[in-house]
Amino acid sequence: MTQQVPLDAAQLAEAFRQFSEASAQLTQAYAGVERQVERLNERLTDLMAAVPAGVVLLDAGGRVEKANAAAHAMLGKGLDGQEWRSVSARRLRATESPDEWEASGESGGQGGATMRLSLSQTVADSAGARIVLLHDITEAHRMRVAASRNERLAAMGEMVAGLAHQLRTPLAAALLYAGNLADPGLAPADRARCAERTLDRLRHLERLIRDMLSFARGEITGEEAFDICDLVSELEHTIEPVAARRAVRFDSCCACPGVALSGKRKELAGALTNLLENALQATGEGGKVSFRAEVQADRVRFRVLDTGRGIDPTIQARLFDPFFTTRADGTGLGLAIARGVARAHGGEITLQSVLGEGSEFTLELPLPREQESK
Repeated sequence: MTQQVPLDAAQLAEAFRQFSEASAQLTQAYAGVERQVERLNERLTDLMAAVPAGVVLLDAGGRVEKANAAAHAMLGKGLDGQEWRSVSARRLRATESPDEWEASGESGGQGGATMRLSLSQTVADSAGARIVLLHDITEAHRMRVAASRNERLAAMGEMVAGLAHQLRTPLAAALLYAGNLADPGLAPADRARCAERTLDRLRHLERLIRDMLSFARGEITGEEAFDICDLVSELEHTIEPVAARRAVRFDSCCACPGVALSGKRKELAGALTNLLENALQATGEGGKVSFRAEVQADRVRFRVLDTGRGIDPTIQARLFDPFFTTRADGTGLGLAIARGVARAHGGEITLQSVLGEGSEFTLELPLPREQESK
């Protein structure tokens, strides 16, 4: 065992001197790091204040650590220390677009007006902190709405000439049959036949005007939450008897139990019914029509498949044009209305068809944000 030689006074003094120098150097280095951190914090504060977007820093527990002036203008004062989940639930309202939200009242900017916000979050860093970015897209949203409205108005302008022709033909037929009813020598059987044909032409006019009004409205108001499988079941009960009368096999399947949509249920049901009825009319006796609902990522897809005659590629691009129809008794507005309903909900309708083999229409809609994580 080695014995340690005790240090003399001079050696102890030298050791303390070296320790003091090292401590002083560490103290200076720490003070330098503190000054750098302070400068970085100042620069970060200046940067956050200069950024026009709202910036909210969240700690690992999801609480607001810091928010810049733009974020306070969008979400209201007193954000620091609050849970972000609570802030977003209280001050943000979901819209038809998954990444867009509305803020109103205290958090709605100047005068309490409603603001449209785009929201995105960074992935948590090694410490679990995140950054939430908020962009005011109110004006861009107004421009989108105005552009959509102008597009509909332009389409309606183009429809006027077609509408005049569409109205004139059934109206002329109704007037002809009604004129025959005034003939006192008309046999009872002929009178009944003329009356029925008059009513049939008037019903066609009524359907045309109803579809025209539905297309003209175009916008979605008064949204409600509803279960997707409930909607599928409702449509199944509506379509099954029609398919049976046409001797067409029909089956449906909902692969998204417990998932809800937000929107105008009646309008969506009408759009899907239109797709299903078109499929039945395109499918001959002994054919098959299938209806499917499924969730993929953040969207729900309603698929209508048929084994009918298919659609000529030369007319597929025109199917959604107002007043374009391949049926003698069609108004040419059904698919245009269905696409308008889909787009008003932030979605779209697509078509795949092979001539002689069948067609598939897909109505795809975004899911509400709260459903995406389920």
